[in-house]
Amino acid sequence: MKPIIAITMGDAAGIGPEIIVKALEHKSVYDICRPLVIGDLKILERATAVTKSKVTFNKVEHASECKFNMGTIDCIDLDLLPADLTFGELSGKAGDAAFQFIKKAVDLAKAGEIQVICTAPLNKAALHLGGHMYPGHTEILADLTETEDYSMMLTTPKLKVIHLTTHKGLIDAINSINPDRTYKVVNLANDTLKSAGNKNPRIAVAGINPHCGENGMFGYGEEEEKLIPAIEKAAAEGVNVTGPYPADTVFFRAIRGEFDIVVACYHDQGHVPVKVSGFEDGVNITVGLKGGIIRTSVDHGTAFDIAGKNIADEASMIAALVSGAELAPKQ
Repeated sequence: MKPIIAITMGDAAGIGPEIIVKALEHKSVYDICRPLVIGDLKILERATAVTKSKVTFNKVEHASECKFNMGTIDCIDLDLLPADLTFGELSGKAGDAAFQFIKKAVDLAKAGEIQVICTAPLNKAALHLGGHMYPGHTEILADLTETEDYSMMLTTPKLKVIHLTTHKGLIDAINSINPDRTYKVVNLANDTLKSAGNKNPRIAVAGINPHCGENGMFGYGEEEEKLIPAIEKAAAEGVNVTGPYPADTVFFRAIRGEFDIVVACYHDQGHVPVKVSGFEDGVNITVGLKGGIIRTSVDHGTAFDIAGKNIADEASMIAALVSGAELAPKQ
């Protein structure tokens, strides 16, 4: 069975509604999944006017009521927004609604009605105006699922990367890495890819220092202290993990097919090769959420400057749905 993917509408003043409507006009999406939008029906109907789409809508309360037919978008309508919400302007109502869409998706996932959550972008300032003081989607999802050990995974058609640290300054990021965190992320990578059908994922860990320290020439033994004990422990337990490898070669080797996923130590170490290898096809994924929930996301923001102008490209939304279908737990 194709997985049911709940698509949350994101900030309604941004491009989320437009790219959802555009993405769900592609047959390729229905070939790989069963999409269900969680949002505000009148805003989605407005998006069809903007995009000149001929799709219609099937208003439902549960996934069991969906038709999953191309040309008719199944939608759970939370009806939280005014019909005349202004495109491209910060709105506390839009920020609160974006949060409520996510909360509903998590409730459906916990109930087993959906297998994947795919998020259109929200705006952090609007989210805060709406009374929800989170840095972004990942932290909301972690809180709603009571998850402490999670990680960001970025994917393109040629490369998968999972991070030990993300939004921290470089010094703080390196200081926060320890064998326990490395071990947990290696296992998150292994469990996620195995759940998606890869029976023996090949996991490579990138080094922290240039050339992995080159026998003490660079750094202060961070690889030996923070990475190698975890790699050895996981490998002894049967995980197919190796490294650490110099970061200036390991991503190329993964793109070439030697590894299925690379563990990056800090934000830019992982983000740069992903962006270079496939900027428009990049997908942001949250793994490790309790209940086995997979969340994928477009790799861009709300783009208030072009909202409502039928300029937004749906490519990243389609890529996020493809990744969601690929990573959905296989029965």
